[in-house]
Amino acid sequence: MEHKIRLMIIDDSAVYRNWLMTNISKDERFEIVGYATDAFDAIKKIPVLKPDILTLDIEMPGMSGLDFLKELLPTNPLPVILVSSLNIKVFDALAAGAVDFVRKPDMGSHVSQESFLYMLINKLLTAAQSHVRIPSAGPHPPSTAAGRLSDRMMSQFKPKAADGTVIAIGASTGGTEAILEVLKQFSPHMPGIVITQHMPAGFTAMYAERLNRLCRLEVREAKNGDRLHPGLALLAPGGLQMRLVRMGAGYAVQCLGSEKVGGHCPSVDVLFDSVALTVREKAIGILLTGMGADGAAGLLRMRKNGAFTIGQDKGTCVVYGMPMEAQKIGAVCVQSPLQSIPQAVLNRLSK
Repeated sequence: MEHKIRLMIIDDSAVYRNWLMTNISKDERFEIVGYATDAFDAIKKIPVLKPDILTLDIEMPGMSGLDFLKELLPTNPLPVILVSSLNIKVFDALAAGAVDFVRKPDMGSHVSQESFLYMLINKLLTAAQSHVRIPSAGPHPPSTAAGRLSDRMMSQFKPKAADGTVIAIGASTGGTEAILEVLKQFSPHMPGIVITQHMPAGFTAMYAERLNRLCRLEVREAKNGDRLHPGLALLAPGGLQMRLVRMGAGYAVQCLGSEKVGGHCPSVDVLFDSVALTVREKAIGILLTGMGADGAAGLLRMRKNGAFTIGQDKGTCVVYGMPMEAQKIGAVCVQSPLQSIPQAVLNRLSK
């Protein structure tokens, strides 16, 4: 039999911990090697239990999940899935190197519990194959040297000359930090940007606020009917499908429908298909880190309609899934390390 994934659960709630252990142990792909009641308990037990992967509550007594990650990951780069209520600290924990997160279920709702378990198990399986990224110390300042570079390159590319260009970005696992890495290098003069990141409702508003705070572009969670303009990035709201549509001489977004496409809502393919249709050769498509194949077919449609397309390379992906599928089917014009993607975009714009 193949190697089981050794899982350790870190949570201060005994009721929730036992419920999680009971349910995940029904899946034969996992072996639950133990649990910890808080961060200090976890630090003692990890060298003994030797887990492959952890689930981690963010709010814990004594040492927070965030501080625990900062202490653990530099010496033990284990994949960590955060299990959290609606909490802005999730994004700090992802920045500190956690692979992904899942929202805690409503324990009074059987449907909520079932959907949570399905999502958590899939995220654990993905994380077990992921590349854990150990960030350099310090928070994310808005990039200065790269910003100056883009300002110089954009000086001939004023908003009125943007000529209908739109940049579309899609990502999943590892994408919250990858999208930030790209956007923080862009100047406020960039063409309009539309983004789909797999993320549940509630969290997308907080994530858009974080991006807006750390980037020089305006970033916000999209609302149905929002017009796109240069210097603005619109993020698909969790639980809705976002499409780009023509509005007069410009573009707007439709955020309608909660049906899943390819298992996702929002779906990168839905966004990319709409951009392929409306923007055609004036579009730039960027597919970043993520498990599965969402966005690959949409990126191919963009390329076939004349768009310039970029896929993140394997070496810098947390999970080389979506960009790999796009590369396989010929959807990618240029494959690029994450840190070089902004330059590839600016080179294209300056042509």
